[in-house]
Amino acid sequence: MQGHGPAALAALVFVIAACNPFAQKRAVEISSGEGEVAYSSRWNATLATPSDLAGALQVKGSAWMAPSSDGNGTRVHVSISNAAPGGVHPWMVHQGRCGDDRGVVGQASDYQPLRVSAEGTASQDAILSIPEPKTGEYFVNVHASASNMGTSIACGNLAPPVR
Repeated sequence: MQGHGPAALAALVFVIAACNPFAQKRAVEISSGEGEVAYSSRWNATLATPSDLAGALQVKGSAWMAPSSDGNGTRVHVSISNAAPGGVHPWMVHQGRCGDDRGVVGQASDYQPLRVSAEGTASQDAILSIPEPKTGEYFVNVHASASNMGTSIACGNLAPPVR
């Protein structure tokens, strides 16, 4: 190392410290903005257009549910993209799986519709007055419109958190 001086030594120490495999790192958290909820502590879903509408639509998105900030209810968030600008789409959490609907979770009035922006995106939150489920099967369904609730433009099964 002769002739390289203190600057080279400092650079070497920096590189070794940056590559330290024993360094403690924070767990990855995905933020949704206001009222952040750790990704690992919530139910998560990836939304997609059902196969019978493939080619006509290709809506995609994500959803999650977790305990509300007061711990007495359940907060649900849904976000979609690639939707028709100006569209208004009711959405809800249901018991069961996509294609096997066993009823709406909470009241239909708990869910404000998704209003699609000029860019084809929309997101919405709902606070349900029921505790977050600990077990079971749930899915998020985005309906075509208030007058066409029988057509789903996006659906996703919620995977439970790893506890």
